[in-house]
Amino acid sequence: MGQLSRADVADLSGLSPAVLDRVIEAGVIAPDAAGLLDRSSVLRATVLRLVTESGIPIEPIVEALQAGDLSLDFLADEAYDRFASYAGETFEEASDRTGLPIEVLGVVREATGAPPPRPADRLRTDEEPIIRFLELQHRHGFRLGAMERLLRAQGDSLRRAAESEAEWWRTEVIAPALERGGAMTEIGSPEFSGAMARALEESIVSLYRALQMRAWTANIIAGFEGALTRSGLLDRRERQPAIVFLDITGYTALTEERGDAAAADLAERLGRIVQRTSVAHGGRPVKHLGDGVMFWFPEVGPAVVAAREMVEQVAGAGLPPAHVGVASGPLIFQEGDYYGQTVNLAARISDFARPGEVLVSDAVVAAAGLPAGSFKEVGAVELKGVSGPVRLFAARRREG
Repeated sequence: MGQLSRADVADLSGLSPAVLDRVIEAGVIAPDAAGLLDRSSVLRATVLRLVTESGIPIEPIVEALQAGDLSLDFLADEAYDRFASYAGETFEEASDRTGLPIEVLGVVREATGAPPPRPADRLRTDEEPIIRFLELQHRHGFRLGAMERLLRAQGDSLRRAAESEAEWWRTEVIAPALERGGAMTEIGSPEFSGAMARALEESIVSLYRALQMRAWTANIIAGFEGALTRSGLLDRRERQPAIVFLDITGYTALTEERGDAAAADLAERLGRIVQRTSVAHGGRPVKHLGDGVMFWFPEVGPAVVAAREMVEQVAGAGLPPAHVGVASGPLIFQEGDYYGQTVNLAARISDFARPGEVLVSDAVVAAAGLPAGSFKEVGAVELKGVSGPVRLFAARRREG
């Protein structure tokens, strides 16, 4: 992108021409001798638009910039190149070109937490690669629903990562600098912030690729098993996965008594325990639910063993006692989450369990393959939201 006129910068950044004229007049954005602007001007104008859209008037910003209390010089760092400008194509035009419904293209924006776009809204430059990805799937016959589910799941996961990153930077860089009496212009040198941004991005890509390897390997194994079973070379019994719900007893009362800081500390300590234990037994946390965690395990036996260990470790860490429900059966997987009667049953069993107890369904006992005496029958009970009595068993604690 070469030299740009004021109209070009206003168009690409979305900043109104009148406000752009005001910041140029104040010297916040400086044209060259010919009155033309460059790519950095688009970035500065874009950031000013985003800030003023949050409700902060432009005049105090201009005054603080002129006085040196604020600065836009940090935008010269290459890390801020990811702030997107507007592209030339609207969502309606992209829909006509690709053959994809506007509702599907709109998920591109919704996945980042923004409102659905109107047909005449222009794409941003950072949305164009996502549109190309959707277009490629569409050309190869992918179902629209599957495309949309993947994009929403990716957006939700990456949004949480980005928000956690912003909070990490605020608490570790911005807040300490302000507490020392530093000005906003002194927070994070370009060398430091640039190096951190590059290292962070490389770390995220490497972590994502490691997670891809695990998920893709599961697909490869499933494909091999299916092919070998169909050819008669492998006699494999159908294995049902397990869902585990772990809840903390008295979590709400504890956080109301001790406050948000205690809740955050509890969640952090619980997260470390359940992550390590579930992964060690082949499972993984699916989602955190405020007072507990939901897990998926490909095998029933390891799910029960992990549940017993988690209850014991929670108690050993000085946390409020946990109670757990385990169920096994068919599942529906969608947008990174699991649904169906098995999930509902595991949650209801957890609700019924007492502090320090791991309760399981009879299907879990039958499929667990654990030594005799691993379970003690509780009996048939009525569970809220589950039709008919459910036969439950308590998983015994390990000896010693």
